[in-house]
Amino acid sequence: MFSWTWLIAGTALGAVSVLPYTFWRHKRDAKRTDEARKRAQKSERMAEIGNMTSGLAHEIKNPLSTVGLNAQLLAEDIDHLDAPEKEKVKIIKRLDSLSREVHRLKGILDDFLQFAGRMKLHHEKIDLREVLSDLEDFYQPQCESDGIVLRMQLPEQPVLANVDASLLKQAVLNLLINATHAMAESEQKELMIRLEVHASEACMHIIDTGKGIEEDRIDEIFHPYVSTKQGGTGLGLPTTMRIAQEHGGHIHVSSTVGRGSDFTVCVPIK
Repeated sequence: MFSWTWLIAGTALGAVSVLPYTFWRHKRDAKRTDEARKRAQKSERMAEIGNMTSGLAHEIKNPLSTVGLNAQLLAEDIDHLDAPEKEKVKIIKRLDSLSREVHRLKGILDDFLQFAGRMKLHHEKIDLREVLSDLEDFYQPQCESDGIVLRMQLPEQPVLANVDASLLKQAVLNLLINATHAMAESEQKELMIRLEVHASEACMHIIDTGKGIEEDRIDEIFHPYVSTKQGGTGLGLPTTMRIAQEHGGHIHVSSTVGRGSDFTVCVPIK
């Protein structure tokens, strides 16, 4: 005989078992909404700060260019001075030092403007193998000068992606430069550019045999103005990360101290 008691008990038990899942899902959705709101607020604040500081950087850069030009002109006019040769050489050295500092500061401002400014992407369908081949040709002389063996591994088939080729080249070039500095004191200097294709993304690996990075410092190196090399601006890796994210992609680092690092930039291909 059918028992209504068991049916009611079973229904109640089922409802009770669903409650924890419903509560968990509601809590998860609320957390995601809150995180999205915080990201939007942070993005808005960063945009305001970026606009303000970019304007300030331009105001500094313009007179800085004038200082550099005048230092160059003064150095050319030294020969016409009625002064001992020793004094002329001394003045020229000081002007050369001034010119170098102006050049260095302009480089810092250029890096900052690229990092802080609005990044407008000009997408085009392009074979990523062409992007990396162009970079290999461009960077090969630098590797030869530094005693680095540069290798590249590409798929046989085209790897098409809708990207801003110029910005993507800049992102990968930053990684190549970073890898070169990391191998400055390495006995074995090898640099590998590798392109791999996964289900929905293409990943560009820049692998070096440098000094490596401590695990607890990996997140830190993507913070602005944190540099692992002397004289660096600390904006190369943050800029690379931003370019990857603007493409809807991401960057990942795998590193072993004393053996080297693998910086991987992935972008969507579908």
